[in-house]
Amino acid sequence: RVVMACRSVERGRAAKRDVAAAAGDAAVTVGELDLADLDSVAAFANWYRDEYDSLDVLCNNAGVMAIPRSETSDGFETQFGVNHLGHFALTGRLLDALRAADGEARVVTQSSGVHERGDVDFEDLHGEDDYDKWAAYAQSKLANVLFAYELDRRLRADGEAVTSVACHPGYADTSLQSRGPEQSGSRLRLLAMQAANAVFAQSAERGAWPLLYAATHPDIDGGEYVGPGGLLNMRGHPERQSASDRSTDDALARRLWSVSEDLTGVTYDLPSPEPRA
Repeated sequence: RVVMACRSVERGRAAKRDVAAAAGDAAVTVGELDLADLDSVAAFANWYRDEYDSLDVLCNNAGVMAIPRSETSDGFETQFGVNHLGHFALTGRLLDALRAADGEARVVTQSSGVHERGDVDFEDLHGEDDYDKWAAYAQSKLANVLFAYELDRRLRADGEAVTSVACHPGYADTSLQSRGPEQSGSRLRLLAMQAANAVFAQSAERGAWPLLYAATHPDIDGGEYVGPGGLLNMRGHPERQSASDRSTDDALARRLWSVSEDLTGVTYDLPSPEPRA
């Protein structure tokens, strides 16, 4: 049973029809969720909890990449707001449903290899003073891994039967790459992205493999990082990998967690783990 949480319900219903055509007996429901709007996040979580008793796997997969600066409805820089804060708020609001799962439940958060270039600029978190679209994207993707690891540490400290895993898709041919050039009106960059997709990218279907592997493989443990194991980790079959050294910085993760709670107003009923030596 799959719930597709979609910003565009119309596009979600079209995807549902595709699923039905490929697997007619699939139980698929479309729910409206805009991660750029914390009210929408709360409404979706309330709807889910009213409809379902539990949640086995939460896939935090939404994202925007390298777009001109804009803000969410709550005043967050859009890449940080959608890619990290929206997922942080959603996971927190669905934590009780995950706890109610029969057996182990998992939270899988999609990052990117670009997280290795990221840092978290707490002095200008939303790029109000100095905005670079790729630096903002890298910051949001580093935040994804920091969140996934810190969530797993807190779940372990509380003895929960819920684990948290991070993953990345490599280089997948989707519409993600075209959004930035389209929004900035750069025809040249759009053509360059399309050419790069044609030469280097794997299919969108294969780009989903690491997330599905992280979500369903019985031997994946909490706190792991999964990505494609082929050329430059851009394509190929999924495998366990190592994220950047910065993503394992406990102090950085705890500070990001605290800031995320303050910004979203969503707090987790989980203990803060003792710092590692």
